Amino acid sequence: MDVDAYLAESAARVDRFLDAHVPPASERPERLHAAMRHLLFPGGKRFRPALAFAAAQAAGGDSNAAVPIAAAIELVHTYSLVHDDLPCMDDDALRRGQPTVHVAFDEATAVLAGDGLLAEAFRILLEAGDLAPEVRVAAARELAAAASSRELVGGQSEDLAAGDALAEADVAWIHERKTAALFRAAVVGGARVASSSPATLERLGRFARDAGMAFQIADDLLDEAQGGAREACSLVTVLGSDEAGKRAEALLASALAELESLGEPAEPLRELARFAVGRTL
Repeated sequence: MDVDAYLAESAARVDRFLDAHVPPASERPERLHAAMRHLLFPGGKRFRPALAFAAAQAAGGDSNAAVPIAAAIELVHTYSLVHDDLPCMDDDALRRGQPTVHVAFDEATAVLAGDGLLAEAFRILLEAGDLAPEVRVAAARELAAAASSRELVGGQSEDLAAGDALAEADVAWIHERKTAALFRAAVVGGARVASSSPATLERLGRFARDAGMAFQIADDLLDEAQGGAREACSLVTVLGSDEAGKRAEALLASALAELESLGEPAEPLRELARFAVGRTL
């Protein structure tokens, strides 16, 4: 499979949907809507939406049916980046090759833009597309859990509070919430459009958790390879580059093992995981 082509097609599909459903910058309040779109377009690789599409395929469903789920996942991801970049958090000036939202607009507008993106995620998930009502409710419940204080927000809170000498278990706890939780919501949500069995959803959830953890390690290794400073909340810092790389490979192997029974339809999901982890290994 040509992973770059798959990602490009997935991104184009979700971008068309997002552009049609997120309020335009010309709609009042114009400045807020412009700020919401600032980081959303152009986006990154749209990796999480691609996971949702691939999971729908892996479970034997129509990936087009997963577009509202993929869009909602991307909106939550983008909201988290807008807030993570704020001066009171990571204080970043650049994101996706352009000024962060609080730099391009102002801090208050960035806070409100993140709030707006989060709300739009659930509006789209509950209203747009042709999802069955039970799929909408289940996907919304899972996404809300993934974005909650027990998962994404809680992971960010612990990351901000962390000192310089984190234990391995603490770093893993944070990464499972900051990164793997949205991976799981994307994969399990995508598979729901195929009316997957509880056993299949559990298997895919374990795949997503391990793939998400491996993705984060690979991301940290890539930052180091590009000259970035090691962060305290990183398994690269705690274990060293070599051991962290081995951990990512072990997590990838564990993730792929969860897909063995799904056969050929799961190949795009396998290739996305290999691509994500293999960037620096």
